[in-house]
Order: sequence, then structure tokens, then C-alpha cells
Amino acid sequence: MAAAERVAVVTGASSGIGEATARGLAGAGYRMVLGARREDRLMAVARELGGRGLALDVRDLTSIQGFARAIESEYGQVEVLVNNAGLAAGLQPLAEGSDDDWVQMMETNVIGLLRVTKALLPLLRRAPRAHIVNLGSVAGFEVYPGGVGYTASKHAVRAISKTLRLELVGEPIRVTEIAPGMVETEFSLVRFKGDRERAAAVYQGMQPLTGADVADCIVWAVTRPPHVNIDELVVRPIAQATTRDVARKP
Repeated sequence: MAAAERVAVVTGASSGIGEATARGLAGAGYRMVLGARREDRLMAVARELGGRGLALDVRDLTSIQGFARAIESEYGQVEVLVNNAGLAAGLQPLAEGSDDDWVQMMETNVIGLLRVTKALLPLLRRAPRAHIVNLGSVAGFEVYPGGVGYTASKHAVRAISKTLRLELVGEPIRVTEIAPGMVETEFSLVRFKGDRERAAAVYQGMQPLTGADVADCIVWAVTRPPHVNIDELVVRPIAQATTRDVARKP
């Protein structure tokens, strides 16, 4: 396919890492198809990039199937899928954890990723070459108190990515996991259910990554020569050594 005909799909594309990735891939010459729940913001980004915005709730199988059908009808194939939709909910110890929070994280971060990938895999296989990028986290190989539901979900993303590489070996489909550390987006605001003061405190005294920093990593991985697969890429702010060890200025 010519660059202008190469289709890239990004989920959770209405803000944060997803929006920044959509901008980066559009700049690299991809025709963008964006999915997210917040349709007003989604459509505004899609219009700006000259792409297509489609409502998508990754917790809803019917929504995912409709999303895939619309892409198939309009484009026929997909070269890049960025599974970015995800969230953290709550920061309580397991003994005090919320069942609703756990279900939301598992349905979004794990089941949603599985379902979207399955729905779009036939379209990825139609492309001369393709690439699946899964947004993981340093929480996919580290743990921290209060993060049991989120770390479990991101450990699962790591397992899914590794399994996909085995299942797709020999096909021209690359699989990459991007594992960011602290990124200042709406992540903490969502985790703390709109508590802006608590969300801001997460990044106090240090400079976190931005969505654009992570998007740069995604675009770099996607634009390597076709025979090169970036299996996994870990990116943290310089002030962060682990999920718990962060240097903060007074």
C-alpha cells in the first residue's frame, strides 16, 4: 500500500497517549481510524487529522463488532492497531478493594484488548504487513501496594503480547508492547474518580512523561524496517527508577 492508503487504528484516541499517538501516526503518513467512548472529543480530533472517528466502548462486544465492521466496509484492511484504551480505578489494598473497580479494569484492559485484537486480526492479515502495539505499563512487571487490580491487568497485557508473538510467528505481523512509567494524562484523574488534588499530587515535585513522549516511542517502533520487531519498550521519566522509587524536589 502507498503511505496515503495505509490505515492505522488507535483505541482510546480522544485524549492522552491515544490522541498523541493518532497525531504522530497521521504525521507519519497513516490514514487514521480513531475509536473512543467520548464521541465529541473523538470526532474533533479525527476531523483535525482528516481521519475517521468511530464510537467504541471496549467493554461492549457489540460496540467492538460494529467498530470492526465499519472499518472493514470502508477500508478493507488495517496495517497498524494500537490497543491504547485502558485505565486504573482505585488505589486500595486488596482487602479493601472494590469489586466494581476490578471488573472495570479487567473488562477494559484485558477483555477489551483481546476482543478488539480478535475483531481486527482478519483485517490485519489482509495487509501486506501489519503491526499490533499494546499499551502495557511498568506495572506489567512490577507491583506496588494498592495496585493489585491494575498490576494484574497489565501483567495480563504482557502475557497477551508474548502469546501473540508465538501465535503469529511466520506471518508479516509485528507485535510490540510499550510499557510507560509515570505519564501525566487523565490517568490519575480517572483512577481517583475526578479528585484533581489527589491526581496532581501523584506528579508533585517531579517531571513525568507526557502523552507525546510515549507516542514518539510508538511511532518509532511502527516505522522501523519491516524485518525489525521491537518486542517491548520500557520508558520512564528520569526521576522514576521503579513504580515506588521516585525522586521528588521539595
